Amino acid sequence: MTEDVTIDEEWVPSACTLPTAERPLRLAEFDGLFAEAVQSVTRPDETRLRLDLVFSPENAARTADLAARENGCCSFFTFTLTVAGGRLALEVAVPPEQAEVLDALQTRAATTLGARNGR
Repeated sequence: MTEDVTIDEEWVPSACTLPTAERPLRLAEFDGLFAEAVQSVTRPDETRLRLDLVFSPENAARTADLAARENGCCSFFTFTLTVAGGRLALEVAVPPEQAEVLDALQTRAATTLGARNGR
């Protein structure tokens, strides 16, 4: 499954401490989340990305776990998971110097969502 995963350089910044061999697996986890749980992708500003997710306890737990592990290797990310009123959202924020990483994350999420919706 991971043989087909390509990693573009914007996705993996030099500040990332995740071992190189583990990067395709982490990317596959993000792709799985995007494919199975993301309902919409918005960019409130250059340094913030919002992913609205299918509401479920499983998606909340999966997203929280992935965000915590990603923050362990790329500490410049700020992840905010919001569960309120039957809605689930993940906001991802970065410092301005990491905006290209957020661009790559947005492109990957939007492309996966578009493919799932036949766009």
